[in-house]
Amino acid sequence: MTRLTNARLADGRRVDVAISEGRIASIDPAGTASTADAATIDLDGALLVPGLVDGHIHLDKTLLGLPFQPHRPGNTIAERIARERELRRELRSPVEDRARRLIEQIVPLGTTALRSHVDIDPDVGLDGLHALLRVRETARDLVDIQIVAFPQSGIMISPGVADLLDAAIGEGADLVGGLDPAGIDDDVGGHLGVVFSIAERRGVGVDIHLHDPGPLGCWELRQIATRTLASGLVGKVAVSHAFALGDVDDGEFGRTADALARADVAIMTNGPGAAPMPPVGRLIAAGVRVFAGSDNIRDAWSPLGDGDMLERAMLIAYRQDFRADSDLELAFDLTTRAAARVLGLEARVVTVGAVADLVAMPVGSVAEAVAARPRRSLVMKRGRVVARDGVLSGVE
Repeated sequence: MTRLTNARLADGRRVDVAISEGRIASIDPAGTASTADAATIDLDGALLVPGLVDGHIHLDKTLLGLPFQPHRPGNTIAERIARERELRRELRSPVEDRARRLIEQIVPLGTTALRSHVDIDPDVGLDGLHALLRVRETARDLVDIQIVAFPQSGIMISPGVADLLDAAIGEGADLVGGLDPAGIDDDVGGHLGVVFSIAERRGVGVDIHLHDPGPLGCWELRQIATRTLASGLVGKVAVSHAFALGDVDDGEFGRTADALARADVAIMTNGPGAAPMPPVGRLIAAGVRVFAGSDNIRDAWSPLGDGDMLERAMLIAYRQDFRADSDLELAFDLTTRAAARVLGLEARVVTVGAVADLVAMPVGSVAEAVAARPRRSLVMKRGRVVARDGVLSGVE
């Protein structure tokens, strides 16, 4: 048994937390429980929160570990896809090495679970998937990994990709993805037909990238909601980015939010820079689940990012003009409880019986954590210490 003493909970209580067999066994007022039978870690009043969950990352794309690559801009999504393919052919760097480097960077920042998209296209086939499946196995004691089979080059315009997506699910991917059915494939019905037929037949969830703007993008969101209901996938579908929700009038937004809520289609946001952003508070008020992800980290799409989900919570708060403590707590929730729920994970809470995925930080509140983004003094995965003071523990 391990006992974390003198921890501060989000509600301000000072407690001692006992952990046994990967779960929280007891929570007692600080100083009242015996430490004789346990290894003790004194948190010295640090805030203890659930492990962070990155709901959208691209482990296969990162260029971490390679010399810094100048960004190759493109004016459209299609052009940026082409630039990435050029860079990928030039570098020929093993996905497994780069993905592992990124995991070793984000775990000390408190990430204990993630959903990674992996490119499935005619160039790479299932190679990226196979690499991430190996990484998932070797990193299983550090982080839980879900994998989305992601058709980065489109489906209808890329012969063979539909079959590759189906094969990817058969070989271990957890969800089937999609990408801009109108903007990339120019065939909304065909694109969504492939994605949802695979998901329904294979019994898996869906996570679709959607960058298409304005009323077009909102119409696509409603089409996704309709397909979700028809396929019996309520609660198992997410749309990533959904910029259109931040770029339409109230009527269009309301119709779309209602459709998403009825089908329980979740929306992922990373607090994007120059793009319109889904209005987090309005979506939640309408009954739509919202969660957060880091998206691209030091790759062909962006030279920026470090995978810190507290930083991501701050960026979302900044973009949404969140200032009150309750607003900052909401931004934090997108990186913990809300993200875990969308990913179908056990609840991320600090309570007896919960999985002991935990993070300690030297701050007094959740709001302060989002504002200050302090070092993570302790990270635990299923009750095992995996990082201290920003340094990974016991990496093989």
